[in-house]
Amino acid sequence: MKVLNFGSLNIDHVFQVAEIVRPGQTIDSLSVENFPGGKGMNQSVAIARAGCRVYHAGNIGPDGQELRGLLEEAGADCTWLRTVEVGTGSTFIQVDSNGQNCIVLNGGANRANSREYCDEVLANFDAGDLILLQNEINCVDYLIEKAHEKGMVVALNPSPMNEKVLACDLSRVSLFIMNEDEGMSITGEQEPEEILAAMAEKFPEAQVVLTLGSKGSLYQGGGRRIRQKAYHVKAVDTTAAGDTFTGFLLAGMARGENMAACLDDGARASAIAVTRMGATSSIPTLEEVRATALEA
Repeated sequence: MKVLNFGSLNIDHVFQVAEIVRPGQTIDSLSVENFPGGKGMNQSVAIARAGCRVYHAGNIGPDGQELRGLLEEAGADCTWLRTVEVGTGSTFIQVDSNGQNCIVLNGGANRANSREYCDEVLANFDAGDLILLQNEINCVDYLIEKAHEKGMVVALNPSPMNEKVLACDLSRVSLFIMNEDEGMSITGEQEPEEILAAMAEKFPEAQVVLTLGSKGSLYQGGGRRIRQKAYHVKAVDTTAAGDTFTGFLLAGMARGENMAACLDDGARASAIAVTRMGATSSIPTLEEVRATALEA
C-alpha cells in the first residue's frame, strides 16, 4: 500500500497567552514564535516519523521552501509538492496556560489546486493505495470522487468542518478520522455512541475513528468497536495532537498491524506531542513512542 497525503502546508504564528482573548478584548502575548504546520504537513511528518513512506502533494508559495525541506528531512517524498505564485498558507494560534488553543486559518497556496493537478498526482497511484485528505485544501470533493473511482482507500479527516465537507459524497470515504464536533455535524448526534450508530447507518461500509480528547478514542468497523484510553501527561501545546494521532494510526494500518495496536500507537504519540511546543516540531518518532513509559 502506497500512502498519498494530499494536504495543506502552513506557517504557524503561535502566541502564548495567559487566557484566550475574548471578543472586543485586547491582551498582551507572553511570547510569539513561528513554526511549520498545516494539518497536511503535520500528518505527513507523523506518518514518516512513524516509519511509513508517505508521498505529500499540495502547494507552497515562494515563501514556503523551508517547509519542503522539513518534509524531506522527516522522510516524506515531495515529488508532487508544487510551488505556486500564491503566498504559503498561514495560521494565527493562541495557546493558553493550560495548553488549549484557538486557531485562525488563511488558506493561501493550499487553495490553489486544480483538477488537472489532482489528476496528474492520482495517475501515480493504484487500487488499494491510500489517500489521506483534510479540509484545509480545495478540490477535496473531486479528490474523493477520483480516488474512489481508482479503487483507492479514502481516509478523510473532516477538519475544519464546514459546508464544503457536507457537500462531498461521503459515501465514497473508506475511513473517517474525526472528533465529536465533526461527528455531530455529519450525523446530528451528540453522544459518542449515538454518533457511531448513526455513522454505521449512513455509511455501513466505512470504518470510523472517533477521537474524544482526554477520554481517548473509539473505533468502529467490520461489526466491532474498540475503545482506546488516552495517556495522561502535562500538556503545554495541543496544536498537533490530532494530526500526530492520525499519522501514527495510518502508518500502523499501512504496515498491516491490527487496529488495537494502531490506536495505541496513535494515543501514545499524541500524548508525547502535547508535552512539546509547536506543530511538526512536537511530533515524536516511532522509536521515541516505543521507548517512552506512559500511564493511561
